[in-house]
Order: sequence, then C-alpha cells, then structure tokens
Amino acid sequence: METKKDILWRSYLIYIMMLVLGVCIFAKAFYIQNAEGAYWRSLSDSLHLEYREMDAERGTIYSEDRRMLSSSIPFFDIYLDFGAQGIQEKNGERLKQHLDSLAYHLSAIVGEKSEIEYKRELMDVYNRQDRYHLLTRNIDFNQYQSLRSIGFIKKNKNKNGFIFIEKEKRLAPFGLLANRTIGLSREYIDSTGNMVTKNVGLEKTYDSLLKGVTGKRLVRRIAGGAFVPVEGSEIEPDNGKDIVTTLDVNIQDIAEQALLKVMTENECTNGTCIVMEVKTGKIKAIANLGRQPDGSYAEDMNYAITRSEPGSTFKLITMLSALDDQFISLSNHVNIEGGKWEYSGRTVWDSERHHHTDVTYQQAFELSSNVGMAKLAVNYYGRNPSKFIANLEKLQLHKPTGIDLIGESKPSIPRPGSKYWSNVSLPWMGFGYSIAISPLQTLMVYNTVANKGKMMKPYLVNAIMKDGLSIKSYGPVVLNDSICSQKTLDQLKTCLEGVVLAGTAKSLFDPNFPIAGKTGTAQVANGNKGYTEHIYQSSFAGYFPADAPKYSCIVVIKNKPFAPRYYGAQIAGPVFRTIANKLYTIDRDLYKYYRHPVLIDTMRKSTKGNPSDHRLITQKMDANKKDARMQYVSNRISSGTMPDLNGYGLKDALEILENQEVQVVAYGKGKVVSQSIPAGSALQKGQTVYLNLGSKIDIP
Repeated sequence: METKKDILWRSYLIYIMMLVLGVCIFAKAFYIQNAEGAYWRSLSDSLHLEYREMDAERGTIYSEDRRMLSSSIPFFDIYLDFGAQGIQEKNGERLKQHLDSLAYHLSAIVGEKSEIEYKRELMDVYNRQDRYHLLTRNIDFNQYQSLRSIGFIKKNKNKNGFIFIEKEKRLAPFGLLANRTIGLSREYIDSTGNMVTKNVGLEKTYDSLLKGVTGKRLVRRIAGGAFVPVEGSEIEPDNGKDIVTTLDVNIQDIAEQALLKVMTENECTNGTCIVMEVKTGKIKAIANLGRQPDGSYAEDMNYAITRSEPGSTFKLITMLSALDDQFISLSNHVNIEGGKWEYSGRTVWDSERHHHTDVTYQQAFELSSNVGMAKLAVNYYGRNPSKFIANLEKLQLHKPTGIDLIGESKPSIPRPGSKYWSNVSLPWMGFGYSIAISPLQTLMVYNTVANKGKMMKPYLVNAIMKDGLSIKSYGPVVLNDSICSQKTLDQLKTCLEGVVLAGTAKSLFDPNFPIAGKTGTAQVANGNKGYTEHIYQSSFAGYFPADAPKYSCIVVIKNKPFAPRYYGAQIAGPVFRTIANKLYTIDRDLYKYYRHPVLIDTMRKSTKGNPSDHRLITQKMDANKKDARMQYVSNRISSGTMPDLNGYGLKDALEILENQEVQVVAYGKGKVVSQSIPAGSALQKGQTVYLNLGSKIDIP
C-alpha cells in the first residue's frame, strides 16, 4: 500500500510539474507574442529582409554640338520566382495554360534557346519550386519591353514570378574617340575578387554629378541564400546630370587619324595632339595614343597633361623673356659657333652640325640653335637667373593649368639655391632641357601669342545639364590680359612665321594657307639605360591661319629607340599640317583665309624665257610659228644684279640665276609672279632668293 501511495505521489508531482511547466511555456509564449512580439518580428525581418542600393542612371557626356560621347545603356537580368502567387494558384494551372506561349515568346525575344528547351526548363524549375531561377542575363531595353508586353506577364503584373533586375553599361557611341579624355568607366577584379569600377578623365572629374543619388530596394532572403525584391518597396534614385564638353567630334576625329597615321608609319611609342580655340581656350580635340604590346594603338594614358622636357618648342618662351625685357632685338647678332659651345665643362650641341657662326637672333630661332638660346639665357640672365624664373611664373608655367581633368602633372622648374640647380641649369633651360612641363602648358603659351597676348585658361566643359536644362555654365577665363608688349608679340610672330618660311619647318610651308609654329626635337632618357638608345621626342607647336589665328595646336610624339626619322618637322610637323589642311575645308572661318591661286593666261602677247625653247614647243604642238600674239623678251642680265624674273618659268629663272651663286627657294606652280629681292638690287654670294610661282603671296 505504501508503495502504491509512493508511486501515485510521484506521478502527481510529475503531473503538477508538467502542468506548471506548460503554464509557464504558455505564459512565456503569450508574453513574447504580445509584449515582445514587435521586437522579435523585426529581428526576424532583419535576418530575412534588407535594403540594397539602386544605382541612379549615370548622366551622359556630350560634345559641343550635343552628340553623345559617353552614355549609359540599360540592360536587364531576368529571374523567375516559382513560389509567386500567380504561378502557384490553382496548383499551377495558370502557368501550365500559358506555358506554350511563354516558351514561344522567350525563344523569339531572347533567342538563347529553342521553344522546346524553354518549355522543358520552365517545367523542370517549377517542379523543383526554385524561388530565384536565373533565366537570362543582359537583355537590352527593346527585349525588356517586348517581354513585359507578353500576356501572362502583363496581366499578372505583381504576381507573375518574373523579376527584372535593371543595370547599366557605359558605352561610347564613337568608340575610342577621345576615350582617355572622356574617361570611359573601366572594370577590373581586385585582389579580393570583387568587381571594381574605375573612372578616369571627365568621368572621374565630374563623377559626383554624373552618378546622381542612389536609391534603395527592399529584398527578401529566400532558400539557397538568394534575395528577391519586395514589390512596391523601391525608393527611386535621382538620376545623374549631363555634361556638355567643348570637344568637336569632327576635329577630334581629324586629330586622332592624323596622329595615328604618322605614329603607325614610324612605330612611335606614344603621342598626343591638342587643338585649342584661340580666343576662348576651349579644347576642341585632345588625342592620346600609346603603342600596345601587339603593335596596335589605344588611348591608354593622358599624355597631354603629363610633364616632360619640352625641347625646342620652349625656345619661344626664352625669346619672349629676352625680347620683353628689352635685352635683345631680332636683328642683334650671336655667334652660334657651328652648333657647338663649351660651357662650364659641358657641351651644348645643336641638333645638326652646320657652318653658321654670326647670325641674328631671329635666324638662330629659325635654325632652332641650342647654342644661340643657351648663350641668350647666360648672357642676359646669368647674373640674375631668378628674373628668368619670374618670367616663367608670369606665364603660369610654375603650376598646372587647372583643366577639368584629374591627374594633371605638376611642372618641374629648378630654382637657384635648390638641390636641382647647377651651373648648367640656366643655359639648358634656354633650349627646353632641365625643365619639365606638359604639352598643354606649352600650347597655352603659343595660344597666348596667337591671341594678341591674352592668356586663356584651357577648359573642357561648357555646361552641366539636368533634364535638358542648363543648371551651370562655364565660359572663357582670362589668366592674364597681356603677357608682354605689342612690340614683343609682333617679333614673336615674325619668328614663328619665319620657322615655316625659311627655318626648320620650311617643308610644311603652304603659300595658300600659311601656318606659324616651332619645331622641337628633344632626346629623352630611357630609365637606367639613360640616353644610350637615342630616343627622341618630336614636337611642333603653333597656330593657323598665321595672319588670323583661330586654332592653336601642339603635337608631341615619343619615337622608338634608334628611330631613323625623329626630327620635329619630320614626325610632329606633318600631323599639324594635316590637321590645318583638313580644318580649312570644313570650317567656313578658315576657308575664307585660303589663298586661292590666281590663274595666269599662258597665251600672253609677250613672254620671258629662252626663245629657242618656245619655238621648239610651238613646233611640237603644231602651232603657228608666226603667231603675232607671242613676243620674246631678252633674258640678258648684269652680273651681281638681281634681274626682273616676273613672267619667267622656273627652269628659265634657275638658268638665269645659276651663275649668280645664290640659293633659290621656289613656292607654287606656274610662272614667277613675285620675288623676294627687287630687280636691280645688288646680289651677294650665298644669299637666298624666294620666288613665288602662280599666285600672289607675301614672301620674305
């Protein structure tokens, strides 16, 4: 009996304990549901719901005439949620009724698989009840619209199971045109395996404006760790603003093609070309090409804003300094010693040995004499080199231009007393060595000379646009109203035109469309190999038309080691000349300055030349030998005296002058219409005579 009571007592105790435990569990559940329910529900949501950022549509970059240079194109990834209400209702009957139609449209619109394959795929995934099945990637906007118009998707807008994830790709409609300047976004995988987007150029400078403000989308975690969007939870992004640049697509294309042609023919390492509007400082074209391992060329770096030793194009700055300080005039003489000068234990060499000694400073500039410019710097700034440095600062060469591009190099100018200054710094700076500036800085000075001494800040952006309306505009900025006197400007223009007429760039002369500029040829070091590989940087800077400048331009090209052709007039000059020639054909402002040749009546009543030659020609042409319209003029001249060559053909003019021991330079075609030395003037041995054939132009 006692045993039975003991068993019952224990049973009752266990029962009571279980009852109490049940009551406690029920009470705790009631408490959790009612008192702590909101907290635990939010905690559950935090484990299954989260906000993901939605990128705004990136703004478009336009050329000045509103052609797209860089724009975002929408693309879509498609996922299917087979747990969606529209698919699951009526045990999947709705999906099965539209299965054939869905498979047909997917095959017709997406086109990745056949109709049968899509039908099989849809049923297989439905049977597995996949909640986030990837159907396809990267369909375009037209395909997206076509899919959204399918009956099953259109009628069941919020419960059809189709999930469209929008993303964008950055595309350049004009391909690689100005690619490095525009700065097309570049994607790469970093060391952690993540995809990283890197912007350069204008894309980087104006990134905060272009990218807009990101939005948010609520997504829910489902089986397999995938997330699906929660419909109606989006916080829409604010799309980016548009950028209108100063670039001209036509000029950019001309510049790139001209640069590419010369670089390809000569297997050059890298090069840049900039075209600037003289009066405003607008950059109309900026091309940058680098040779790739496979021998092709691409816009891999912005060489236009990368510093290097400028070489002989810097001589304009040396001349400007000395002329404006009134130390020299163009007619003053300097001994260039045949192109070799010993100074402070070092030797200054001209690029080519010659026999010139006593020349004017204008001739030294036209010959691009390093000796002449080095002597000029030493003779007039040797006791006070800081004055020369101050003149460089007046030209804004001690700091970057501030153009709308991140990554512009800071110039390097040695200063007296610094560790970079030596006894030869000043003379070497005189001809463009021991100093490093960017091609854009050099062009800014040449543009200033063309712009009557007014220095303009180079710029690349005209306006910021939002929804087609301008919210901020940019215009020309004057950095210096006058960098020098008018007299200095006139002398500098004479020098630059002289380089093309009779100096190192005379091969570029065109009497019908004159240009002005300066060649440059600088030897550059190749790392630890120094100067042993004879690598040269060729350049040409100037403006056109010479008598009414509208555009300034600089071309800088780095040649391969031991290149057979490397002088500025051979490599950079032809690029400049091609750009100028092509622009006058498309620019009305330039075309009106083109000097069209004047046609000459060849059947004149009188002619000059050798009578026997004329008779022979008329006989061959079966012409009337007694034609009364043809009269012959004697070509007898006095020794040592300049004859009147008007009306002579080139052959006869050369025959007449061959015994005078003078040099003859002829331009154009046809008969002589003007000559540089008036008839009857005394001739000196070795003197140069310029003859203009076929059209009236001014010659030196």
